[in-house]
Amino acid sequence: MRRRHRRMTGSPELDITAFMNLMIVLVPVLLLGMVFTQVRTIDLNFPGMASGETPDAESLNLVVTLIPSGIEVADSERGLIRALPLKEGEQDFASLRTLLRDIKARIPEKTDVILEVGPDIDYQTLVTTMDTVRSYPAVVAANVVQGELFPDISLMDAPESRKLAPVDAATDGEGA
Repeated sequence: MRRRHRRMTGSPELDITAFMNLMIVLVPVLLLGMVFTQVRTIDLNFPGMASGETPDAESLNLVVTLIPSGIEVADSERGLIRALPLKEGEQDFASLRTLLRDIKARIPEKTDVILEVGPDIDYQTLVTTMDTVRSYPAVVAANVVQGELFPDISLMDAPESRKLAPVDAATDGEGA
């Protein structure tokens, strides 16, 4: 009788070269395809002064009031500068930007503003107002850049009963 001898076979070697090649290609492709989100933040200041600080009598305390019936721009010391009622059912951001550019031209060192917000103002209107108050688009050497208006914004609540001042009572910006 013939005996069958089994050969002692060792475990076969594992060939992972193809898998490693796949990973070398797949990892960079997946990393390049990732969507990186950018979170934009808006720095805010709250009204008030540091302890021991006294107000400057000659400074302009610019207050922009945003209520459902329109926008008011005023100096807290000298009174109303201009009332901007709704235009075709929307807030008049173009007139606000023009008025703030005029004020900034007169007082270029001024960088702070108080934004007084009414209770029924939606978030998008608030953010659009903050963007309007902060900067304006300007063309410099055939490029559109953002010109600075009042980047230091303080938020404040407007009273619920706040009404827009009559437009005819508003001055033409001479209060600033």
